[in-house]
This record gives sequence, C-alpha cells and structure tokens, in this order.
Amino acid sequence: MCVYITATIPYVNARPHLGFALELVQADVLARHVRRRDDVRFQAGTDENSLKNVLAAEAAGVGVQEFVDELAEEFIGLAGPLSLSVDDVIRTGRDPRHRAGVERLWRAWTESGDLYRRHYDGLYCIGCEQFYGEAELDGGRCPEHGTAPRRISEENWFFRLSRYADRIHEAISTGALRVEPAERRNEVLSFIAGGLEDVSVSRSVERARGWGIPVPGDPGQVIYVWWDALCNYVTALDYGREGADYRRWWEGGGRRVHLLGKGVVRFHAVYWPAMLLSAGLPLPDEVLVHGYLTAGGRKISKSGDVTVDPVELVREYGVDAVRWWLLREVPRAGDSDFTVERLIARSDDELANGLGNLVNRVVAMVHRYRDGEVPACESHDLENVLREAPGAIDAALDDFDFRRATSAVWRIVDAANAHINQVRPWELAKAGDPRLDSVLAGLVSVCRTVGDLLEPFLPDAAARVRRQCAGQRLPRPEPLFRRLG
Repeated sequence: MCVYITATIPYVNARPHLGFALELVQADVLARHVRRRDDVRFQAGTDENSLKNVLAAEAAGVGVQEFVDELAEEFIGLAGPLSLSVDDVIRTGRDPRHRAGVERLWRAWTESGDLYRRHYDGLYCIGCEQFYGEAELDGGRCPEHGTAPRRISEENWFFRLSRYADRIHEAISTGALRVEPAERRNEVLSFIAGGLEDVSVSRSVERARGWGIPVPGDPGQVIYVWWDALCNYVTALDYGREGADYRRWWEGGGRRVHLLGKGVVRFHAVYWPAMLLSAGLPLPDEVLVHGYLTAGGRKISKSGDVTVDPVELVREYGVDAVRWWLLREVPRAGDSDFTVERLIARSDDELANGLGNLVNRVVAMVHRYRDGEVPACESHDLENVLREAPGAIDAALDDFDFRRATSAVWRIVDAANAHINQVRPWELAKAGDPRLDSVLAGLVSVCRTVGDLLEPFLPDAAARVRRQCAGQRLPRPEPLFRRLG
C-alpha cells in the first residue's frame, strides 16, 4: 500500500519553534513506522504567499523574497537536527509545481460553478489570515492571537462552501474522513451543523501588497493564502501536470494522512475537503490533530513573546532527548507545558538510567562472563512482553497516541532491568550455573528487539543500540546517552 503523510506548511514570518517541531517529529514517527510494511511519502514544505510574511519582511527592513528565502531554509533545515526522514519539500513561493497545480484547481472550481465575485465586509485577523464573525471573537478579539481584527471591505472571489456541507458532514460522521481525536471531530461536526457560509478566496492585489498567486483571468486579485496553501498537498505531487506522483500517492487508492495543529482544523477538515469535492478529487483519509505546546501556560509561537528554538535545544541536549520529550510528554488530546527541567528529567530517568543502563549492563556482562561472545542458546524469560510490544505499538500509533506507543517499548526496558535484578547473573556466574548462557542470550535478544522497535521514535539512539548488540561477538560497551542533569 502507498501511504502519503503530510505535515502542515508553516508561514515563514519568523524562525521555527518547538510547537512545529512536535508536528514534524510525530509525522516522522508515523512515516518510519509505516515504512516497515508499506511505501511511504513524507511530505513537508513552507507557506510563502502570505501577507504575514510581507509585513514581517517590512518590519525587518529586508526585501520580501530575501526574507522568505532565508526563513524557508531554516524550516527546511529542521530535518537535520531533528533526524527527520522527509521525502520531499515544497515551497509555495518558489516551486513551479505549486502555481501550476493551484491554477489547475482554480479552473476546476470554476468549471464546477463554485466561484463567483461579490462585495464583502468583514473582520479580518492578519495573524490567522482569516475572517471572523462577531460571535467567533472573544471580547472583540481573535481567539487565537488575542488581537483586535481589522474591518475589511472589498470585492473578492467567493467559493460555494455551503454547497458541500452535507457531504463533508457525512464523510466525517461515517468515518470515511477520519478526524482524531474525538473532541476535534465533534468540534468540526458542530461547526458544520451550525451552517456553512460561502468563503472569500481571493484578496485585492493592493491589500496583498502584490504578493501571492494571481487569480487566473483576474490580475487585480490574488488567491487567498489559505486557499493557495492547502493545495500544496496535491501540487507537491505534480497535480498541475497530472504527474505520476499524483496518480500514485493521491489517486492510487492508498492512505492519505494529514497531521496538523488544533488551530487549523477547520481549514483541513472543512475547507480542504470542499475544495477537493468541487474539483472531483478524492478526500484525505485521516486528519490527525495535536494540541499546542505551552511554556509557563502560554502558547509557544513563532511571532509571539513565548518561543522555544528546537535547534538550540538539540544543540544543547541532543536530538534523542528532544524527540523523547515530545513523544513521551505530549498527550493524545490537550496541550502540554514545556520546561527544560522536564526534558532533562525525562531523558536522564528513561534514556540514561533506563535504556542506556540496560544495554551497558548486558554488553558488559557478555564481555565479563563470555569474552564478548553471545551464547548460542534460547531464552523465553521475557517472551510475553516481547511478543506483545509490536501489536501494542501498531494499535497506539493507529490511534495517534505516541505516549502509549512509547510506553509499549518502555515496558520491555523496565521488564529487562527488573529481570536482571531478579535473576542476578553475577551470582549465576560465580556459582558456575549453566542457566547463565540462557539469561545472557535472552538479554541480548531483548536489547536487539528494543533497538528495532525504537527506530521510528529515536532513530539515532536505535542505531547505537543495534551497533552495541550486533553480531555474535559484541563490541566493547560504550555509554549510549549522557546524563543531562
């Protein structure tokens, strides 16, 4: 089966933050896990045709293209520090695949009779790049950014979103379009049930500062950045030229999986399906939604006053510690508060003292008692916990629950450390007990299994575990993790 996994494409109006790193790491775990059985394409990119980017460049006193290019490279460059297995990246402002695909979609919406022009007057939040109704505001302010939206009045192109309310509601309520977790699914269904209004999908060239993709046949308008950006999921597959990638990854009958934050659920679970239905294209299969990361109870963001640099974190504490905190601490539903102290504690307790100690002890005992040669015999002491783990990981990741998935791996580590303390191999060695060979062989097998199961979550650490435990003759033990605290 072909499985297409996407992360959202971020505005490049400021440097990356840890909240976006969370989504990339989650997508990477799913991609690495699914690659064990299926063909996977892990798609990422940058959203460059936004007024937010223009305003940020002006504030920095830099040309817009120069500003966007520099920050786009920082987002794309996260793949290295975070050990991501991204297969392809699309830049909406630079990649020729994107504009060609957006223009083709616009023509399809036109042919469906879903585009029309009318005058519009509304409240617009530049931070969200979105119009809000009075009832959606919190004390007259954007619920996401806490800023007062601007009153905008102009003539735009509109999309007949209302035409697709029933079909989208049915797809989500029947599970044909799976939205997880349930609270996000219910939020979307409630929004649709409240009635969908047609949505403005273009902006005047003047208000967009001339930045963006022109509306085909109407050079005085540019396509609304969200309408442009959502198209990336198919334009990256060369939809504009009906490329082989599009036929394979979107139309080919595999799984289409979107990962995103809770603040953009409406765009991905309502607007995007409507856009696809209008163009006669298949819907995504899954929309998997994570919460926010906070610091001191306040949302981490790129352009706000609360931010955490993931590259600096990796530089200071290592990629294993950063990925492990994101996967072990962030719940399936709800937000999570980040502190360096919690990252250090989690890494030291589970990575250094747990897994690192286990592998070091096992390899050291094989050298001490058998000159580094792994005994050629079987052991069934930890068979149950080893047998249960793969299925538990599969079920947890299918449920978009990274905490539960990593817990399945960690039960093996805990069980193996407890087993060592119970059977006390050093006493078996002292007594010349023949059971020692079985114990050592079993523990090496456990470490090898952990190295294999850990690969989607901590690819770098998993490779070190496998190197320590590979072959019939093991290398000398080396520390797997440094203590951070």
